[in-house]
Amino acid sequence: MPYKELSDLPKSVQEHLPKHAQEIYRAAYNSAWDEYGQDEEHAHRVAWSAVKKNYEKDESSGQWKSMKHHMNQYPG
Repeated sequence: MPYKELSDLPKSVQEHLPKHAQEIYRAAYNSAWDEYGQDEEHAHRVAWSAVKKNYEKDESSGQWKSMKHHMNQYPG
């Protein structure tokens, strides 16, 4: 089912994604839910794909970080 609030997202999403990434996840999930006939598995895949366009997982901490922020740390 679509997520109305960020607090409705799965705990794994809430615990590891920053707020902006959670907003991306929720919007992509809800859109995919409607577009693909309420297919929950497909909607989750679409949501993670949307997050991965702007965020990457820090393997040491398990937290997701903005790629834009990461790129700004290393000017050149």
